[in-house]
Amino acid sequence: MGFRIKVTTMNQNPLASLKIFPLSKHQTSSLATYPIQNPHANLNREAIPANVSPRSPQKSHLVPSNNMTQETKTSHFSKQSTPFAQPDLSHVIYSNKIITNYIRAGDFDSALKVFENMTVRTTVTWNSILAGYSKKPGKMKEACELFDRIPEPDTVSYNIMLACYLQNTDLDTARVFFDKMPVKDTASWNTMISGFAQNGKMGEARKLFLVMPKKNSVSWSAVISGYVECGDLDSAVELFEVAPEKSVVAWTAMITGYMKFGKIGLAEKMFQEMPVKNLVTWNAMVAGYVENDCSEDGLKLFRKMVGVGIRPNPSSLSSALLGCSNLSALHLGKQIHQLVLKSPLYRDTTAGTSLISMYCKCGGLEDGMRLFHEIPKKDVVTWNAMISGYAQHGACERALHLFNKMRDEGMKPDWITFVAVLLACNHAGLVDLGLQYFDSMVRDYGVEAKPDHYTCMVDLLGRAGRLVQAVDLIKKMTFKPHAAIFGTLLGACRIHKNLELAEYAAKSLLDIDSASAAAYVQLANVYAAKSRWDHVARIRRLMKENNVVKMPGYSWIEVKNVVHEFRSGDRVHPELAFIHEKLKELEKKMKLAGYVPDLEFALHDVGEEQKEQLLLWHSEKLAIAFGLIKVPLGNPIRVFKNLRVCGDCHRAIKYISAIERREIIVRDTTRFHHFKGGVCTCGDYWSHIGMDWEASYGICWPCC
Repeated sequence: MGFRIKVTTMNQNPLASLKIFPLSKHQTSSLATYPIQNPHANLNREAIPANVSPRSPQKSHLVPSNNMTQETKTSHFSKQSTPFAQPDLSHVIYSNKIITNYIRAGDFDSALKVFENMTVRTTVTWNSILAGYSKKPGKMKEACELFDRIPEPDTVSYNIMLACYLQNTDLDTARVFFDKMPVKDTASWNTMISGFAQNGKMGEARKLFLVMPKKNSVSWSAVISGYVECGDLDSAVELFEVAPEKSVVAWTAMITGYMKFGKIGLAEKMFQEMPVKNLVTWNAMVAGYVENDCSEDGLKLFRKMVGVGIRPNPSSLSSALLGCSNLSALHLGKQIHQLVLKSPLYRDTTAGTSLISMYCKCGGLEDGMRLFHEIPKKDVVTWNAMISGYAQHGACERALHLFNKMRDEGMKPDWITFVAVLLACNHAGLVDLGLQYFDSMVRDYGVEAKPDHYTCMVDLLGRAGRLVQAVDLIKKMTFKPHAAIFGTLLGACRIHKNLELAEYAAKSLLDIDSASAAAYVQLANVYAAKSRWDHVARIRRLMKENNVVKMPGYSWIEVKNVVHEFRSGDRVHPELAFIHEKLKELEKKMKLAGYVPDLEFALHDVGEEQKEQLLLWHSEKLAIAFGLIKVPLGNPIRVFKNLRVCGDCHRAIKYISAIERREIIVRDTTRFHHFKGGVCTCGDYWSHIGMDWEASYGICWPCC
């Protein structure tokens, strides 16, 4: 974990210009904002309040390098320099700048060569190289050796070394070094407090904060941010209210905290009231909206942010593109893609990966694949995004081929990679192959099995009818099963009409989450499949008595930048009459082609004619009919659903795709179904999966 600090020094002597850590009146920020790897960075551009006094002056030492080393090296920077001659300060300053630029560019070896060729070095020179080591984890030994060679280390030297200890060793060792520091300035205290805060040691951080001789806005921001990070919002609020200096970092931390706890209104109020906003603040709001299922609000704010001239960074784009994915807003996602292409981010791996994920989740698999091949430098997240995309679309062979290619190119898979691989096997019904990957995950790759992996395996085994084996796997788990695992087992029991195991899974699910709508709904599904309508009615009564509300099913489609939403039995869409007319026309053609409504998927104890009407008005059928009316020929119809598509709709859409000669893409909570010419890419393996009032658990996709 990288510690985030700000290292500064004050100098009022004539050689102050030699310092590479100047305290600028435009510079200060929270410790929780700056990575230790770049002590010069100031991403938040926070201004130091006028009432913060500078630190005590430190000497800037100009020392011939042959005082520190056995061998004196000559370079074009210092050919005339001798231990007794007046050094050419312009050469030293120039060399220091070169070193700093190399380090910022990540070229530490070149910086070291310049350093070694200098015959005259200042303390700034030594500090620059020491800061370079601080950016390279695992270089603690080298950093210590260099620190010991500094002729006259100043406070900045000690602060950088403290940061090295915090990043490379334990907190206790860092604290010992801190206690032995001959001089501590405000930055020293802030660095140590930040180290405690970022490791969740808020008790120690607060103790240090209380005895700190002089606090500034960075000090307050570090502790407030620490409380937010560890989830203690009350303490963060308490501290924020009494803080004499509320920096932009503290305001932003509070917005993040409110969003984290779902208090959107308070976050909005704080965002409106804060006197100064920076890019991090806007990002916190956009990400908060998206994470709280308010993607539309997040995208509106993102548009406003760009409109007022704030240039987005990879974090901004990731949140906006995730919002596009949640809303299946492919058109807006393409606009953001154009924005990326016109900015310096067009070669950024993070931005490219977010675009791949957006295209895959919005149904543009081929666009995502082309972008994947164009990215020059791929990290594990990039590979995961594409493998996951293939898995979601049911392209099992392509997903597994890409996984093999990833290994061949020396990229080590992580736990998210294996979630995608197991889902690819799941979507293709490759049970034995899935079991092999599950076993090799720990044995060959050292990846610990997580709940998501077990959920995949339970689903894979359950759909194959190996319910007893699925239950045995759950019982062998080394941790307590979470709700999704029993929800998945319950769904498999519904498919195979295993009432005994369904009741076991439902009881286990309710023990974990007594308000789980999925437990009631799926159990009712099993009873309905057995035509035990009295038990279905009992489940409905229990839900009502316990105030359990199931998520309503709905589908949506984007036409000409407008999202149209439909619910089953919709009565509000302005063009509903035309949609019903189209559905009646389709029903006649489908029945002539051999379609028979599957009344098992109408969970109501009513007559067959009424059941057929209920099935015909399922939300996905309404959305598809609207798409057939509005989407031009030659363009695929993309429909999205918040629950799993039901078996009757799956069968009907196959007929519709053949009759209308249209490509229809349906994304439900679990995967994409590509219908064309009467065939679905899932091979009907996932066709018996839903019911009209289902609220089942799907696989929860980790963030790529």
